[in-house]
Amino acid sequence: MKNHLPYRPILHLPKTKFEKIVNSIGLFIYGATILFLIVNWGNIPDKVPGHFNAAGEVDRWGSKYELITLPIIALLLFVIMSLVEKIPHLHNYPDRLNESNVVQFYTHSRKLLNLVKNILLVMFSSLSIQIVRVAQGAIDDIGIALMPIFLIVIFGTVGIGIYKQSKIK
Repeated sequence: MKNHLPYRPILHLPKTKFEKIVNSIGLFIYGATILFLIVNWGNIPDKVPGHFNAAGEVDRWGSKYELITLPIIALLLFVIMSLVEKIPHLHNYPDRLNESNVVQFYTHSRKLLNLVKNILLVMFSSLSIQIVRVAQGAIDDIGIALMPIFLIVIFGTVGIGIYKQSKIK
């Protein structure tokens, strides 16, 4: 067991171009979804899908005001994860973190968190739109593929991120 604290300097690293682009895309899609909900609010029925089963079929209907919860949760996740991005020295790293690779580890960790944050923002936005489409009768259900696609994207992103981190020397 180690008797010393791990090497974790506090560094103020500027956002990368990748992080700025991914944030812009995520926020644009989120904003477009909010605008879509506002513009269509009068055309949304009083009852909307509140839950879907594993096949993507509606198994609970609820008030259209429940539509507000997904964008609120997405925004809360975005804010919290944005705050966590600012403290990469508190993220989890392997023992091989040292002076020569700390910038690489911090940047990689922050980029991965940024990507997951924005994927979640897009997923919540897409789910909100699909719920409205089902409520309006444009589609019957969200389909069986939506949840597996979401899970593959999230776990695939994290898996690739972990693999790339393992390559940092």
